[in-house]
Amino acid sequence: MIEKLNWFALLTKSNFEQTVFNNIVKKKIEAFLPKIKKKSRRKDRNLMIEVPLFPGYIFVQSTFNNADQLNILKTVGAVKLLGNKYDPVPVPSSQIESLRILTNANMDIITGTNIRIKKGDLVMILEGPMAGAKGEFIRYKGQGRVIIKIDILGQYAGVEVSEDNVEILSDLQL
Repeated sequence: MIEKLNWFALLTKSNFEQTVFNNIVKKKIEAFLPKIKKKSRRKDRNLMIEVPLFPGYIFVQSTFNNADQLNILKTVGAVKLLGNKYDPVPVPSSQIESLRILTNANMDIITGTNIRIKKGDLVMILEGPMAGAKGEFIRYKGQGRVIIKIDILGQYAGVEVSEDNVEILSDLQL
């Protein structure tokens, strides 16, 4: 008897979406990484880049079989399949199909979350007098403003900047 394949959301390490996707596909497992085109906000780049629609997540097809799920979780950069305390919870196929249509439509996509940066994330300020400064995200202040802690000579200074003027740094950019 062949077990039914379901779609699951797979949490990845920060900025590992493409790596996990590539490695899952190499294992002959169906995967989907929805991406959108976005203008790069860095001053040294003036181009459109593809970014994950859901940073930190990809979608994978699997059965509820523990061995199949373990094979997915053994992928470099994979963290966990989303679910409840008992099992991963499947994502309806209709939602995956809608995501495929949405990302292939070549239209501007507006996402519904404001919380893209988490406390402790390392970030860089992109524009203005503090451009290029790197620090740690502290908190959202409201109205699109955020507080960044910048270490200077063993002390720190907190600065308030626009959330749109901050980019999360990967471990490779530190």
